Amino acid sequence: MSESKQTFQKSLGLLDATMLVVGSMIGSGIFIVSADIARNTGSAGWMMVVWLICGFMTLTAALSYGELSAMFPKAGGQYIYLREAYGPVLSFVFGWTFFAVIQTATIAAVGVAFAKFTAYLFPSMDEDVYLLEWSDYRVSAAQLLAIAVIIVLTYINSRGVNSGKRVQTSITLIKIGSLLLLLLFGFLALKHEVWTWNWDNISLWSMRRLNTDGTYTSYDGFSAMGAFSAAMVGALFSSDSWHSSSAVAGEINNPQRNIGLSLALGTLLVTVIYLLTNLMYTGILPLEAMVNAPKDRVAMSVAQEVFGPFGITIIAIMIMISTFGCNNGIILAGARVYYSMAKDGLFFKRAGKLNAHAVPAWALWIQCAAASIWCLSGKYGDLLDMITCVVVIFYVLAIAGIIRLRITRPDLNRPYKAFGYPFLPVLYILMGLAFIGLMVIFKPNYTWPGIIIALLGIPIYYLINPKRRKYEVS
Repeated sequence: MSESKQTFQKSLGLLDATMLVVGSMIGSGIFIVSADIARNTGSAGWMMVVWLICGFMTLTAALSYGELSAMFPKAGGQYIYLREAYGPVLSFVFGWTFFAVIQTATIAAVGVAFAKFTAYLFPSMDEDVYLLEWSDYRVSAAQLLAIAVIIVLTYINSRGVNSGKRVQTSITLIKIGSLLLLLLFGFLALKHEVWTWNWDNISLWSMRRLNTDGTYTSYDGFSAMGAFSAAMVGALFSSDSWHSSSAVAGEINNPQRNIGLSLALGTLLVTVIYLLTNLMYTGILPLEAMVNAPKDRVAMSVAQEVFGPFGITIIAIMIMISTFGCNNGIILAGARVYYSMAKDGLFFKRAGKLNAHAVPAWALWIQCAAASIWCLSGKYGDLLDMITCVVVIFYVLAIAGIIRLRITRPDLNRPYKAFGYPFLPVLYILMGLAFIGLMVIFKPNYTWPGIIIALLGIPIYYLINPKRRKYEVS
């Protein structure tokens, strides 16, 4: 069959789609970000509230996306939804930001996280081991290992969706089993005195900054809300990529049913695991110990308490498995967005073609190249912090698009309608806007750079599309 006549193969069932969601969500964040959340909130109660709110927002968004995915079961997911609701300019701005930073820098960050924890087993792979040096620029072993892993996963996915599916489903099942075992042993090793201190403390619901020396710094009025939004950044980042199955809609069996269901099941499972994991943390480590965990690696400190010295090896292996599977899912899903952009004439033309294995191989490899550049830059972490606010902006716009499409295109077939409409979608929009507003006010250094990167997409759109040609909805 010639390349031009190739079409996507519907090879993903409900289990595969759900494992894509779960595997893409769970990376290294759950093992690390609780330290910063504890630092910003200063109490176990508020730490759990942060995770509860982020879990609620993620699940609400997933349930709302079910309506969009059922209406537009096409490769590209969020890009398609924004295009249908608002037109090509906004969808291109999303696609540009997605390629420039959101997806590619995330792939780089997850790849380097894999390498960093590999260094616990093989010290020669550490980020402090430099293999190349030129003036003030250095390339570490961890960066090169991250690039190697990204190349391997890209190659696997270029061999067909079944290759990527087998890696994703099997590794995610192992990941879930490992996390459940960690929870089991963690709760069995729960320390009553630690749990009592964290939860019976008279200041349980007083939000204050917990410093590394064990002292507290009070917030002045409105600043507590800024600290709360800063604490949410880590939890939201740990829960991101929950929409991965919508990007591969063209390869899912019965997409009108299975995409929405996979989003709901996957986000619910991850939310429960995240909440239980953090509850377990509070029964093993005092908050002061979480805040002082080396390099914020709370799970490492917990594992040492539960398993002894061997705990570091256990967690290192778990995170290696987790980040490997996470990157596979992100790599698999991301290329389908560029494919849809190319079909609209808004990305490199070759990205809109499928190879002999019915996957957008060129899109996969250009994504690989961009992620590798981010690995070498060493700046992916800073950009991810800066882009979190923009990611939420696009989620808010997509969910607002549900309401817009109900008004402007009421005749569209809606096999599934957003759960709790309009209450839950509106509630998510309000919560998202509140988070965005607080971040803009209190963390401008973390918001404006990301917003500027996104806004650069507008002039780029008109540069590459000077005649403003209209696309035809296929």
